[in-house]
Amino acid sequence: MPEITPAKIERRRRITHEQAEQLLRSREDLLDDGLTDRSLREQVAGGSLHRVRRGHYVATRTWKSLWPEGRHLLHIIAVCRDASAPPVLSHVSAAVVRGLPLYRLEPKRVHVCVPLPRHAGSASDVLRHELDLDDEDVEEIAGIRVTSAARTVLDVARTLQAEAALSIADAALGSAAVTRHQQDPELAASWRGDLEQRLDAVRGRPGARKAGRIVAFADGRAQLPGESVSRLRLHRLGFRNVDLQVRIPAPDGRSFYCDFGLDDINSFGEFDGLGKYLDPSTRGYQNVEEAVVEEKWREDWVRGTTRRGMLRWGGEHIGTVRAFASRLAAFGVPFTGDLRLDRRRLR
Repeated sequence: MPEITPAKIERRRRITHEQAEQLLRSREDLLDDGLTDRSLREQVAGGSLHRVRRGHYVATRTWKSLWPEGRHLLHIIAVCRDASAPPVLSHVSAAVVRGLPLYRLEPKRVHVCVPLPRHAGSASDVLRHELDLDDEDVEEIAGIRVTSAARTVLDVARTLQAEAALSIADAALGSAAVTRHQQDPELAASWRGDLEQRLDAVRGRPGARKAGRIVAFADGRAQLPGESVSRLRLHRLGFRNVDLQVRIPAPDGRSFYCDFGLDDINSFGEFDGLGKYLDPSTRGYQNVEEAVVEEKWREDWVRGTTRRGMLRWGGEHIGTVRAFASRLAAFGVPFTGDLRLDRRRLR
């Protein structure tokens, strides 16, 4: 079981579009509330107000409490408010508006599209992309225009590192094809086919081959970015028989689900994000202590009824392939000198 200590607890929260709109205050809003330009500057300098961009502010305490997705959403709204015409957001900015996760990313610039062949320079906090978009490539979410789900996945898959790109692709596929831990094969095939068709149009361009690998490897059953990255690490370490969201019959007709079925080593794997224990929206009616006890009882049941081992790891273990291999080796998983699963020692 994970050891939950104060040093590991990072209490952050997510916000909706509506909450972001309410939290973001303009200079005019603050002046109407009785501040002066001088007191506004003093509050920014003193650390009680955070400037999202020129003329747009949020309480520093609120800013520090948000995940990167929430911070970027505030930045997006500020840019949209300042725009002379509604922009079309793309890349990670479109992903955030769509509710897709950012794995170890905190964007400093908002990504917007400009139609070809117009040449418009980028700003210090806005990155403009010259993209030729069809009408079907643009959608509106909560009053913000963004690239379509497929176009967004393709753009991030071409431009981001594999870990961040796969996290977004998995989440997008999950939204399109997964219900109650199960991925619909036909819906998943349709999603993948759409992306592959789009990839055919960008063959030879930078990042296209990497994007193809991301699309082929995506699996919507990954419920967290940490699970997406864990699966990528497992693959690179030589695991080939990996299943996701493995159902285990539980007492009273219920079902337990393990994040990973590691058939190569006859074990299950669990990515232990602390949200499982600390986030009220995840643990439901339970307090932290009850959630930990429940998880311990669940693990004992799975071990006892399946006669398989249980490996656990957290976000601190998946930063690199080597770090993840070290964590698995602590459970007795054998690796070769080049950090590949040693199948000779498994026999």
